[in-house]
Amino acid sequence: METLQLNADFGTAIMRAAGVLRAGGVILYPTDTLYGLGADAFSDQAVDTVYAIKGRQADKPIHCIVTDLAMAEEYGEINDAARTLAEAFLPGPLTLVVKKKADISGGIARGMETIGIRIPNNDFCIELARSFGRPYTTTSANLADVEPEIAFKKVLAQLGTSQIDLAIDAGDAPLKEPSTVVNVVSGHPSILREGAIPAKDILGLF
Repeated sequence: METLQLNADFGTAIMRAAGVLRAGGVILYPTDTLYGLGADAFSDQAVDTVYAIKGRQADKPIHCIVTDLAMAEEYGEINDAARTLAEAFLPGPLTLVVKKKADISGGIARGMETIGIRIPNNDFCIELARSFGRPYTTTSANLADVEPEIAFKKVLAQLGTSQIDLAIDAGDAPLKEPSTVVNVVSGHPSILREGAIPAKDILGLF
């Protein structure tokens, strides 16, 4: 496993991370909440590796990071409810679950009618999505049913390093809470997981 200090050379970290994603590998990277595990979101093999690292059940969805709503619209149906929440909270710690486009399959979309979209308030995440040119996975870097760690070294100690190809060290994670996950397929928000954004703030817009 290769480790890079984000503050030492931002450009190199982006270049190396994008290269790992293109090669079907897995990265550990910082977000605006917790550390995440990243892989090509529509590669079956890469996504399977992420599930294996976490020990996560295959029926529990994994979401993806995009640069902006324009990229999101290539993969999912962005309705008025999604736009309302995006205008209020994105970039930020919000995941929008939308209906996936009919031609999207593989990876996180296998057997799914929906797709979870995230636009973090984090320069590394956005620049990586731009450099990679397509979505990559976002799921907290912790073992299933185990509390996520905040410190970089403790994150690695919990997960192990054998299946992680590149780890981006950005110091402690900024938040202890994950993103708030909201399903907007019906046109009205349904809170699937309350996280960094309180549910009342989401529902108060409707």
